[in-house]
Amino acid sequence: MERRRFLSLMAAVAGMPLVGRCARLANTPTTPTIYRSEGGLLAIDLTASLGRVSLGERSAELMTYNQQIPGPQLEVRPGDRVQIRFTNALDQPTNLHYHGLHLPPTGLADDPFRTVVPGETALYDFQIPDQHPSGFFWYHPHVHGLVASQVFHGLAGTILVRGKDEPPELQAAQEAVLVLQDFDLDRQGNVQEPTPPFRMWGRQGDLITVNGQLHPRFDVFAGGLLRLRILNASASRVYQLQLADHPWWLVATDGRSLAAPVAQDSVVLAPGERADLLVPGDQPPDSYALLSLPYDRGIAAMAKSMGQNHGTDTTEEPQTIATLDYAGTTASESGTSMLVNFPTALGTVETLPEPAIVREFVFDHGIDPETRDPFLINGRAFGHHRIDTQVNVGTVEDWVLVNKAGMDHPFHLHTNWFQVVSHNGQPEPLPAWRDTVNLRPYETVRIRIPFRDFAGKTVYHCHLLDHEDQGMMGIIEMV
Repeated sequence: MERRRFLSLMAAVAGMPLVGRCARLANTPTTPTIYRSEGGLLAIDLTASLGRVSLGERSAELMTYNQQIPGPQLEVRPGDRVQIRFTNALDQPTNLHYHGLHLPPTGLADDPFRTVVPGETALYDFQIPDQHPSGFFWYHPHVHGLVASQVFHGLAGTILVRGKDEPPELQAAQEAVLVLQDFDLDRQGNVQEPTPPFRMWGRQGDLITVNGQLHPRFDVFAGGLLRLRILNASASRVYQLQLADHPWWLVATDGRSLAAPVAQDSVVLAPGERADLLVPGDQPPDSYALLSLPYDRGIAAMAKSMGQNHGTDTTEEPQTIATLDYAGTTASESGTSMLVNFPTALGTVETLPEPAIVREFVFDHGIDPETRDPFLINGRAFGHHRIDTQVNVGTVEDWVLVNKAGMDHPFHLHTNWFQVVSHNGQPEPLPAWRDTVNLRPYETVRIRIPFRDFAGKTVYHCHLLDHEDQGMMGIIEMV
């Protein structure tokens, strides 16, 4: 019945790929296929498979969605129904997690415990809430024990929710979605298994791609406004990004708008994090490099002591991963964009009430006596049948996240967004919504979470995905 119902819906909707604003950038190579909802419905086929794809001039054997790196971009509006007929053509179990979307963690929506076995076709069927904010989100696999490997093999795709809650300046700006992924390939283009130290530290490759390309170029028009929407879809690599010799302004964190643009020198993105940045076309016409700067996520000394320097940012110079070129015409002359004023206000970041409950979560390394896993939250590794935290829907809680380890542990919560209250006891200066926050070595971060709308079980975990796979995850039940 499920297959027949889905096929009848597919017949009623034109699920053909549509080219959106991302394709307006003349020099953007190989942009992902874009599927956009029509008449309140997005109905598509999505297949995870292993095969040969091109990374720039290299051929690689990667896991893909619909044979693309990255996978198709999905564009929806608040209130839309989404139906994905998902086929697992891999030789291992997989599933889909809709990272950052506010969806039920139950049924056919965003259930991280669901498994799609090899050869199976499964239906994901859910509605974007009517009041869901506009934003930049993504999808990736989430079968415990296989997440790091599958993401490192390339499985990732983007989701844009396009509502009417953004200022007209943002809606009119040029737009470029940049998916950052790193790969570690052998000479035949196969993904190399991490060495034992990097399985512990988090696997990392020295080949950085943007939208599956090496050093792509993007146009910015003189007098125009370019919106870069950047996703860290790597399994472990933390990116410190800088637009050399050109101003840019942060306007959204993890897809959610700030109250006003904030000028940046550099932006740090841990795995799973997103940042929207505005680039005004107000500089001398030239080419400007998007740089990935060296970043030590706490493994440099360990790597050096063991002679494991491959794949560590600390051995690298700043490297250009993309380039912004001023087009030869102004925005108004180009015919692809219009002159856009720089926005001074973006929206409102809600002030949350004081919490009803304060909880502490300690991230540390050790050995769980039952599972023998080495990455722990509150002294325990992930247990499939154990509820670690129970909360009441409709309440607000503060969680104090304590990193007692000497390496980064990015914390991610499914289903509900949160706000950072403080770092090491110092108030967070930038009010913002997040779904992921990086815990630096020996750092304590306090976050405030409104648990809204949805009951059910889901997870919170370290988004260095090897750490998640090796125990650093807990189950939360919302009642």
